[in-house]
Amino acid sequence: MFSSIFILAGCSVSIDGESYKNVSPTFELETFFDGKVKAWGIVQDRSGDVVQRFIVDIDGYKEDGKLILDETFEYGVGDGPLKRVWTLTKNADGTYTGVAGDIAGPATGRSFGNAFSFAYEMDLEVDNTTYRVNFDDWFFAFNDDTMMNRSYIKKFGIVMAEVTIFMQKQP
Repeated sequence: MFSSIFILAGCSVSIDGESYKNVSPTFELETFFDGKVKAWGIVQDRSGDVVQRFIVDIDGYKEDGKLILDETFEYGVGDGPLKRVWTLTKNADGTYTGVAGDIAGPATGRSFGNAFSFAYEMDLEVDNTTYRVNFDDWFFAFNDDTMMNRSYIKKFGIVMAEVTIFMQKQP
């Protein structure tokens, strides 16, 4: 029984945002995504196999006090959405709420120094079956122009796939 618990615990990831509060540079969501951003990423399944490789062009701008992220995807391996538009609202307590057409319910976000946590649910199609999964996204600033996003796709609290994305502000 104990070996089953350890195996399941090994399939879960839990990041403590508080440990990044004093790490610099501070990641400023609205500043980083103000303008054009280019992203390169992969999705790996539980075995570590790359099931998607993609490039994303992101056009970020403010409209009516909200941050809009207009994303266009191009796939080298696998397939997925070609377009996603996020609308992010900064709340009075400094947290963020985000919505997008293919996201189930609102996403919630919070800053922690050089890190930003973003959590949401999504209906994800895999082999002609749709699964409701949880995304646990973590953004980490390298400098004012470059950051990394690490996402853990979970079902029943178990990591089923991982996404790694590098993003760079464009001139």
